[in-house]
Amino acid sequence: MINYSIEKIPSASQVIDVFKASGIIRPVDQPTRIEQMIKNANLIVTAWEGKTRLGIARSLTDYGFACYLSDLAVRKEYQHQGIGKKLVRLTGERIGPHCMLLLLSAPAAMEYYPKIGFEKVDNGYIIKRKN
Repeated sequence: MINYSIEKIPSASQVIDVFKASGIIRPVDQPTRIEQMIKNANLIVTAWEGKTRLGIARSLTDYGFACYLSDLAVRKEYQHQGIGKKLVRLTGERIGPHCMLLLLSAPAAMEYYPKIGFEKVDNGYIIKRKN
């Protein structure tokens, strides 16, 4: 049975394991950086089965106006089972109806997000990270 939690904050090693198993590009060779990413996020929703972490949705939000979903990752062998969609739904429930949910998509996932309720926007800008 797949369980979902907002209370269970995963360790850096658990997040690295999910990132590696999902194919998402993140600095998995920098555990201190992953630790910062977890510590400074203020909304983390996880999916797990037994002791295995299956997926994570990691966000930064003010709970009143905007939420940035910075990571959505599900182990490859568990993809296409609705886990990512449920992680996004639980994130949305937690932030409430007055909060916008925004994300930046990897090119390979561009077709996925409209299927789970996201609308493509063309009015964004970015200053990319230097490393």
